[in-house]
Amino acid sequence: MEKENLYLCMGSACHQLGVYEVLPKLQSMITEYDLEDKVELKGSFCLETCSDGIVMKFREKVFIKISPDNIEQKFTQEILPHIV
Repeated sequence: MEKENLYLCMGSACHQLGVYEVLPKLQSMITEYDLEDKVELKGSFCLETCSDGIVMKFREKVFIKISPDNIEQKFTQEILPHIV
């Protein structure tokens, strides 16, 4: 089975907004839910919605206003059900 890509914006705006606090949480959840063979976490430069906070993309859905406080909820409610 081919891995699905989960993109996390690593552009300068997202960098300033704290993407490096979100990144380890995502990596940890991928490991915790045993998804290493199913999901490839990839850094992306600018997902075109800089004014909407940290941005993440899975399949064709773009998630905005990602933060260290809401990443677990976004991941478990909106991404995990589509993978498992």
